[in-house]
Amino acid sequence: MTLPGTTHDYQVDWQADRYHIGGKMFAMIGGDSEGKPIITLKCEPKRAEELRDTFPGYYMNKTHWNSIYLYSNLPTNLIENLIRHSYDLVFEKLTKKVQKEISME
Repeated sequence: MTLPGTTHDYQVDWQADRYHIGGKMFAMIGGDSEGKPIITLKCEPKRAEELRDTFPGYYMNKTHWNSIYLYSNLPTNLIENLIRHSYDLVFEKLTKKVQKEISME
């Protein structure tokens, strides 16, 4: 899945890959307290509340973030939709100038 304007870095202290749009993080891939790989995604608070029983947010503000175990039995399209939702939430908060720059890539 490729999303316009996405950048990546590795946060050594967290042992996590982070994905940004316009300098703002929208996804992080790391591990839970037992080292099981998870992806943590930004989520609209109401939707996050609905998803929280299944996808709790690890290490992040649980109101705005939810985590999904990688290698779970979840349908790929559900995971892709949650990634896109996270990306869109962060993109919408960027300035119009930055949005336009990203849209032109």
